[in-house]
Amino acid sequence: FAKLFAGSQINAAYNCLDVHLGTPRQNKAALIFEGEPGDTRVYTYQTLHREVCKFANVLKKLGIRKGDVVSMYMPMIPELAIAMLACARIGAIHSVVFGGFASHELAKRIDDAAPKMILSASCGIEPGRVVPYKPLLDQAIELSTHKPARCVVLQRPQEKAHLLTGRDLDWGDFLS
Repeated sequence: FAKLFAGSQINAAYNCLDVHLGTPRQNKAALIFEGEPGDTRVYTYQTLHREVCKFANVLKKLGIRKGDVVSMYMPMIPELAIAMLACARIGAIHSVVFGGFASHELAKRIDDAAPKMILSASCGIEPGRVVPYKPLLDQAIELSTHKPARCVVLQRPQEKAHLLTGRDLDWGDFLS
């Protein structure tokens, strides 16, 4: 049996961001987000790197270490990409769960991945409606056998989520 790159290591966050720093590409668009009308954000490699490093430090402060699993139940927003790259940066395993899943399906994924933490948003936005994520997340955790120690919730202006004392944290409290 062939063994390719035996003993080697790779960091996706480094390959996606750091290699562009100090080059002319650092000020080029790395991520362009177009959400609801008026919600457009452009991240250069340099600004995205800064946001990823900040969130990686948040994860470390909250006790996430190399090899820990972090599940993400979020809409397709820049914070999802930032969280994924932050996990990669510190060696945590990220498990992305489709934001359209109902509680029962989310509970199965929580049990399968056994995350130490779940990252979520207060809601997702679909054409013509706002979908509250937090009640679905709460019900999924209630249904699941595995109970994550923490949930960090990004409060979106379209829907504010109720945070449970002792388990839930507000995303914005760490990035101000």
